[in-house]
Amino acid sequence: MALLTFDRVAKDYGTKPLLDDVSLVVEAGEKVGVIGANGAGKTTLLRLAAGAERPDHGRVLVAPGARVGWLPQRPEMDPALSVLDAVFAGEGPTARLVRDYESALHAAERDASATARLAALAAQMDAAGAWDLDAQARAVLDRLGLTDTGQPVGTLSGGQRKRVALARVLVERPDLLILDEPTNHLDAETVGWLEGWLRGWTGALLLVTHDRYVLDRVVDRMLEVSAGGVRRYAGGYARYVEAKAAEEATAAANEARRANLARRELEWLRRGAKARTSKSKARIDRAHALFDAAPDAPDAPLEIASASTRLGKKVVELHRVTHGYGGEPLIRDLTLEIPRGDRLGLLGANGAGKTTLLELIAGRLVPDAGTVERGPTVKVGYYDQESRALDDTQRLIDSVTDIAEHVTTADGQTVSASQMLERFLFPPAQQYTPVGLLSGGERRRLYLLHVLMGAPNVLLLDEPTNDLDIPTLVALEDYLDTFAGAVVVVSHDRYFLDRVVERMLRIEPGGRLREIAGAYSAWRDAEDAAARAAARETERRAASRAASPAAAAPSDAPRKLSYKERLELEAVEARIAEAEARQPEIEAALAANGADAARVLALSQELDALTARLEADVERWAELAERA
Repeated sequence: MALLTFDRVAKDYGTKPLLDDVSLVVEAGEKVGVIGANGAGKTTLLRLAAGAERPDHGRVLVAPGARVGWLPQRPEMDPALSVLDAVFAGEGPTARLVRDYESALHAAERDASATARLAALAAQMDAAGAWDLDAQARAVLDRLGLTDTGQPVGTLSGGQRKRVALARVLVERPDLLILDEPTNHLDAETVGWLEGWLRGWTGALLLVTHDRYVLDRVVDRMLEVSAGGVRRYAGGYARYVEAKAAEEATAAANEARRANLARRELEWLRRGAKARTSKSKARIDRAHALFDAAPDAPDAPLEIASASTRLGKKVVELHRVTHGYGGEPLIRDLTLEIPRGDRLGLLGANGAGKTTLLELIAGRLVPDAGTVERGPTVKVGYYDQESRALDDTQRLIDSVTDIAEHVTTADGQTVSASQMLERFLFPPAQQYTPVGLLSGGERRRLYLLHVLMGAPNVLLLDEPTNDLDIPTLVALEDYLDTFAGAVVVVSHDRYFLDRVVERMLRIEPGGRLREIAGAYSAWRDAEDAAARAAARETERRAASRAASPAAAAPSDAPRKLSYKERLELEAVEARIAEAEARQPEIEAALAANGADAARVLALSQELDALTARLEADVERWAELAERA
C-alpha cells in the first residue's frame, strides 16, 4: 500500500530548481534514507512530504486516513509548556485523546454533569491503550537525556528542544515517520539507542541523516537528491556507495568509448567528407550526434587542501587540571599529553564537559586548578559549534582574505583565497554575497575553510558532523588521513569516530576521565560483552536462588554427610567464593581491553568456563548444604 506519493513534483525558490519533475512512492512499512549535498533539496523534499510546503507543480498525495509524524530541523514549540506537556501537544490521536481526558477530568471536578463525557473518554482511553502513554513518554525522554519533565520548554537549549520534538513524534507512533537530522545534538550512545528504536519501528520512515551507520543499519532504500532529480538505490549506505562506484565506472567507460569514436569521426570529417551522398550525410549527422552527446560536467567534488605549520616535539600537556562551573567540576585532576600525530576522540553525555576540555586545550578557558602547556610551535585551529569567527555582514571573499590572501597547500601549490573558496564549492558569483545569506550547511563549510586557511598544526573539531553533508565529511576524513599534526575530536557520529580517531577519552560523572584504546566500535563491543556477561551472571544467581528451595525439600530417606562429603562441601564453598571474586575482575578486564581482540576472546572464554563451573558448584553446594 502506497502511503506517500510524489507525482511529477517541482519546487524552486527563484534561484534554481531544487526538485524538478520528481515522482516517487513510499510504501507502508518501508524505511527510506535521503542523501545529497547541502542545498540539494533534502529538507525541501521532507517538508513537501510532511505538508509543510506545497509544490509549485505536481501533487503530493498521502493515503486517506494515514497519520504523518514530522520532525523538522528547527522545531517550534510553545515556550510556556512543560517538557511533558510539549510531548503530548502533538497532533496524534492518542495525544489528543489524553489532552481531552485531562480537560474533561478538570471539568468534572467543577461540574458533576461532565462525568458522562469523562466516562466516555475513559472508555476510549481503554480501547486505545492510552493509559500507559505517560510512562512511555517519560521513558523516551529519559533515554534522550531529559529527566526534568516539568521544566518549561522556553528554558531549554536548541538541542534540548530538538530532543523534546523527537520524543513527541516517537511517542505519537504515526503511520509515516519523517525525520530531518534526528541524530544532531545526541551523544553517540543515545544515537545507538535511537538506531535500535528505528530498526524495531514497524511503520514507514523517511529519514535525512548524516550518520552513515544509521543509514546502513536502518533503511531499506536510499534516495539521492541531486541536480533537481531523485535517484533510487536498493539497500542502505554501503550498498549505495557500491552502486554509485559501479555507475561512475560504467559512465567513465561509456564516455571513453564515445570520445574515441568522436575523435575518429572528426578525423574523417577533416579529410573532407563528400556531404552530397546520402551515406556521407548520415555519417556526418551521426558524428554531430556524438559531439552533442558529451555528458554534462559532474558536480565538482569538495577539495580540502591546505598546509600546516611545522610542529615541534612538544604539543599540548595538561597537568592536574580541574575546571567546572558553580562549584561543580566538569574536569577533575586531569593529566593528559597530546603528542604529535595524535588522533584523540572525546566521549561523554551531553553536558559532561567535552567542549569545556576543548576550550581549555585551545586556551579560551583558564583552568580553576592545574596548568595547560602548549609547545612554542603549536598553532591551534578550533572548529567550534557556534562558528564564532564568521561575520554575517561580510562578503565571503572578504571573510577569507582577512585570514590570508594566498595559502600554500601541502603539495606546494600557491592558491588564492578565491580559488580556495571555489575548492570549497563556493563559485565566483557567490563569493561576493554576505555570509548571512548562507544556509546552515554552507555556513559550516565556510567556517571549516576559515579554520584550515590559518594553517593549523593542532586541529580541535567540536561536532564537525553537525550540518556537514556526507560528501564534505568524506573529504574531511580523507584530509585528516594526511594531516601531519594532532587532532582532537568531539563527535556523536560513530562512523566518523571509527574512521578518524585512534584512542578515546570518556568523561565520566564527577569529572574523571577514562582512557579507551582504539576507536568507538571496539570500545562499544567491549562494553556490550561486559553487559552480556553481567546479565548472564544475574540470570545464574536468580536460577540458583530458585533452585535452592527445591534442593532443600526433605527426602524420604534423609541421611547425614559422610566425612568425605563434608570435605567436599568445604572445597565447593571455597571454589564458589574464588569464582565470585574472579568474575568482576574478568568483566573489568573485558571493558578495559576492548581494542585487543585476542585478549577479549581469551577473557570471554575464561568467563564462560568460569560461569559453567560456578553453576555446577552451586547446584552441588545446595544439595550438600541441605543434607548437612
